[in-house]
Amino acid sequence: MSYPTTASLLKLDLNPGKPAILYTETPDDVSTWAAEHHRALRTLVTEHGSVLIRGLRLRDADRACALLQRLAPALMTDKEAFAPRQTYASGVYSSSAWPPNQPMCMHHELSYTLQPPGLMLFACLTAPTTGGATALADAPTVLEALPTELVHRFEQEGWLLTRTYNDEIGAPYAEAFGTDDRRAIEDYCRTNAIEFAWQPDGGLRTRQHRPAVTVHPLTGRRCWFNQIAFLNEWTIEPEIREYLIDVYGAEQLPFNTRFGGGDPIGPDIIQLLNDTYTAHTAREPWQAGDLMLVDNVLTAHSREAFQGPREVLVAMAEPLRPAECPPTAEVSAG
Repeated sequence: MSYPTTASLLKLDLNPGKPAILYTETPDDVSTWAAEHHRALRTLVTEHGSVLIRGLRLRDADRACALLQRLAPALMTDKEAFAPRQTYASGVYSSSAWPPNQPMCMHHELSYTLQPPGLMLFACLTAPTTGGATALADAPTVLEALPTELVHRFEQEGWLLTRTYNDEIGAPYAEAFGTDDRRAIEDYCRTNAIEFAWQPDGGLRTRQHRPAVTVHPLTGRRCWFNQIAFLNEWTIEPEIREYLIDVYGAEQLPFNTRFGGGDPIGPDIIQLLNDTYTAHTAREPWQAGDLMLVDNVLTAHSREAFQGPREVLVAMAEPLRPAECPPTAEVSAG
């Protein structure tokens, strides 16, 4: 279909199994292009959940950073990250460090934080040889496909995330919180409804309770919005899970999720969640120079396994206050 807003936005393709793809003329000045089109693009993202823009030729970090910072001037600082990231510019990061041969399953970025991003921005500088797509899944559709009883339980209880920070797996607490000052970390945890306990070995263990289903702040649609499956022990490769249990113990895993009341979430439920995401996945292989904008509440995203170099920049914007993204039921703390 044609996109009539301006001459430089040429065509919008809508095809089953793919995100909305918008083709544009290559601008000389990406900052000016972003200033002209950011409102139209944000409208498209709200309408379709995401949009992949082709034609910008974002082949170097400076050009990509200039575009990302102009599209969303108030980029967020990455906090409570699970894996290390390289910083390219203020608010612009590398993709999370994660083994290329292991997929990152569907999730909503930082949905365990008190103020998650409402908008995700991705810029592909180098596309992998094979695989590596940032795949997408519509959160309202996933919610409707899940068993009613399971959804009701998560709506009533919410979900729990436990983390045990160490210097071997994931981001150390100093990197996740942006400081090694214990008092500052404790203040952050209190402000952001995170229970914390310093361990005898100097490590940190945290526990946070969050809603699993929310209402989109603009559309009013109910969305499955969490990282229950992605951060659960049963999503980890079996041999890696066994290794982590041998080294850290079943109760001290670097991360794990539970029902909000504290009960374990079994492998059958995690398999169901991941299978439901798979059944509703849309994907389009990256091309070098692509830009993708994702509504972080309406749309979950993943990163598929890949071969060859892959450089995708990530930025987050539009932090959502709890009142803007409320749970769909009164959640009782566990």
